[in-house]
Amino acid sequence: MQFRVVIGEQVVAIELPEDLLRDSAEFHAKLDRDMDRGWQMSREFVGNPDRLQRCQIVADRLLTSITQGNEATAMLMAAYIALRMPGAVGVDVDAAGEMQNTELLYA
Repeated sequence: MQFRVVIGEQVVAIELPEDLLRDSAEFHAKLDRDMDRGWQMSREFVGNPDRLQRCQIVADRLLTSITQGNEATAMLMAAYIALRMPGAVGVDVDAAGEMQNTELLYA
């Protein structure tokens, strides 16, 4: 599966192999446990992020991974979003720092 990340005018395609999607459950569960304690989303603290908010948080981490050239972490973050939001083929990340403005992309 190919997952698209839109950052302003730039589009980054991340290939998500089936084995990564299948074998990343433990890593994704750890992400969920971390977010279960609440998360600072831009200026607002969200005590119990819902599924969309969790994907927006992960998309922000995905953006960081891409800008730092960390391909492995970027793949794991993209896989989280693809698995938690069935049908999502990408994400349009708000690079200005407003996580709540990040949108999921569907086919």
